[in-house]
Amino acid sequence: MGVYKSYSPSIFLDSYVWALPHPQMTSARYESSSDVVHWLQNEAAGLWPALLGSLSFRKSRCVRPNCEACRSGVQHSRYVLYGRENGRRFAVYVPEDLVAEVRRSLDNGRALQDLLQQAAPRYVKALKREQASGKS
Repeated sequence: MGVYKSYSPSIFLDSYVWALPHPQMTSARYESSSDVVHWLQNEAAGLWPALLGSLSFRKSRCVRPNCEACRSGVQHSRYVLYGRENGRRFAVYVPEDLVAEVRRSLDNGRALQDLLQQAAPRYVKALKREQASGKS
């Protein structure tokens, strides 16, 4: 590989990462769009269920007027899933026994997002190569 003097370090690293050998082919720079699709499907297969949002632990007062926990300052603790749907924020109470599963699903959602970010430039580069070579 040549020296990239005019590129910032992050651009150089991004360019270098995409030129590293792909496990199923000699070089990622020669992969086809269908190779990228198959790679993405294989990588994403184990990432279900996948959720987007954030899980927060909250302490708050309740609506009961003479609640001992609220009067003592202990308050009520709960987990809440926050997210967005159609541009609007939502909040969903998550029972304590489901917190581990929701966390796993949120981790899967972030991993799936990362895979989609990785797939985007690879897929577009493959499409451009196929178009340039007359394969569509």
